[in-house]
Amino acid sequence: PPFQDISLAAPQQHLLQPLRVVADTNHVIDFIKRPGEVIMAANYWESTQRRFWLFSKDELQAVRQKLEDDNADLVQMFPLPQQRHLGIYFNQQVARLGKRMVVRQQAMATAQVYIKRFYTKVEIRRTNPYLVVATALYLACKMEESPQHIRLIVSEARSLWPDFLGLDTSKLGECEFFMISEMSSQLIVHQPYRTLNNYQQELNLTQEDVALGWSIINDHYMTDLPLLYPPHTIALTAILLVLVLRPSPNMSGSNPPSAAGIAAASAALAQAQGRVPGLPPTPGTPNPADKEKQPEARFTRVQRYGAWLAESNVDIAAMVDCTQELISFYDCHEQYNDKLSREQINRFVKARVLDK
Repeated sequence: PPFQDISLAAPQQHLLQPLRVVADTNHVIDFIKRPGEVIMAANYWESTQRRFWLFSKDELQAVRQKLEDDNADLVQMFPLPQQRHLGIYFNQQVARLGKRMVVRQQAMATAQVYIKRFYTKVEIRRTNPYLVVATALYLACKMEESPQHIRLIVSEARSLWPDFLGLDTSKLGECEFFMISEMSSQLIVHQPYRTLNNYQQELNLTQEDVALGWSIINDHYMTDLPLLYPPHTIALTAILLVLVLRPSPNMSGSNPPSAAGIAAASAALAQAQGRVPGLPPTPGTPNPADKEKQPEARFTRVQRYGAWLAESNVDIAAMVDCTQELISFYDCHEQYNDKLSREQINRFVKARVLDK
């Protein structure tokens, strides 16, 4: 179902704990500036992620098209699912392997970013995706300071995909060096989770809000958004969707965004884009007396958030695009066929003897 957390988010009790983020060498400044306020963060603005691993949509499409053009015979011989469905499939495989080894969500998120980066450099049909998934998770655990023994990950990967992974430690080690080389040793990944935690108090977000925001952030790794927008833009978009989905703190769980909710989100972004604060910038948490007031509560929370955004220098156009991309992804998720995706991937792995 839409908004289901298929990324196996961290247990509820861990959602609000600060995440330890590996920062770049220089811990300089800046995140999102508001009048009279600077929020300190690891130096994303000087990071290799910002300088080398953010693309426009056209650039990303051109990179992928060139890979397909250079491997036209393989592309014609082995059709694959659309990119979003590939993202869902890889997300599920990372989650399955990570769950077996009790890997933190931050490391699983980093692994998914590595997979996306790697496949902008290497045509997928020339690789064994199961080996790539295992290697990405192994490398991500190292970078997120929660290393796993190479023998453990090899053993668990072979148990999980016995028919498609004739894996030993030397093969995983070789793939690790290959992956590091293709990513030019640019391995630090800044994640949206930190922004979500940083703004919990200021935006009056409940634990349920943060839990849903965490799930939405997890879901965005199944899209191209990690290669298109900064992590703080993703986090603020997730907060907007949380306010649309949970208009009142008294509501629990997620609901498909209604037309009214999406309209409210669009209006809030339009208000922020116009930089015309129509409401006090300090967000409030409504306390409706009954269910009849919940639509009003939705607009109150979303409109107040729009006013808050209007006081910031956030890229609202980017937030609009992220919102549209996530909503489109949830629609696309309804058409995802796991059996077909698995069969198409397994077919080229077997046919090209990549499982040996």
